[in-house]
Amino acid sequence: MPSTPKFAAGAKAYGRDGRVYKVETSDGGTVYCTSDNGAETEFPEAALMTEREWAAKGDGRRDASYLRLKQSRVYATAAVKIERGLATGLLSKVNNLTPGLLDFVAYKVAGQILTEHGDDHLVATLSIKKAREIFDGATPEVRTNLVAELLGADPGKMAAAAPLGEHLMRAMIERGLAPMAEEFEEFCDRPRR
Repeated sequence: MPSTPKFAAGAKAYGRDGRVYKVETSDGGTVYCTSDNGAETEFPEAALMTEREWAAKGDGRRDASYLRLKQSRVYATAAVKIERGLATGLLSKVNNLTPGLLDFVAYKVAGQILTEHGDDHLVATLSIKKAREIFDGATPEVRTNLVAELLGADPGKMAAAAPLGEHLMRAMIERGLAPMAEEFEEFCDRPRR
């Protein structure tokens, strides 16, 4: 009685580096695949993982990517010097006025870092919760710089405007989010995992 192949035609197969392939066929321990750019390739069956194996894998490149995020120069120092009290006030006000914005900034920054390191294929599996934990581990000054950068605002001016009132801050946020309003709305509908 012939055994069922580990990889069925049309299924996804994952390389050890996290790259995803579409299985064309499997024969005699060799899996024939196509990559997302259409290139045909073949692997020994042992070199690939099924979707279930990939999902169960908790170590390796995905976990290393979170370590790389924590150690990124982006989180090391603030580009613009800001008084800590102003930075903390700005972050609090932004969080209250636009729920989900700090998660969005954390996720976008993490995605940019992964892309810069050639791990853009891992962005789709990036945990919003873990990205936010890494973001929250940075100093308030760094986080304020990152929020302002995403919104296309001057970090110093934005932090200085935080104590002036909600209407000015809300206008700055809305203006900065306008080019990515649809993306932000879709992001806010995603579960925080």
